[in-house]
Amino acid sequence: VQLQASGGGLVQTGGSLRLSCAASGSSFVGDVMGWYRQTPGKARELVATMGRAAYYAESVRGRFTISRDNALNTVDLQMNNLKPEDTAVYYCVAHGVRTYWGQGTLVTVSS
Repeated sequence: VQLQASGGGLVQTGGSLRLSCAASGSSFVGDVMGWYRQTPGKARELVATMGRAAYYAESVRGRFTISRDNALNTVDLQMNNLKPEDTAVYYCVAHGVRTYWGQGTLVTVSS
């Protein structure tokens, strides 16, 4: 199974970005798919997941929206009202019998 993430980039404070992640190699990669992020020197932190329901970290609730297409094996993250503290490398993840990670995509929010 491979997860390919895309959509990162540079945006100004208040702007929007949409991250996409496509899974390949299996028709079903896991019950839960989602996104984590990591900044230098810090642990990877959960941003949002989608299983039976969506879950969001408190820091992004109301600004980010996660969506999943089981038929296409994709998970997207719509990020609105971005803040400089959202700057990080974002990783998509799929949790099932095993956990799979994508390669990461950099999001930079300038102040």
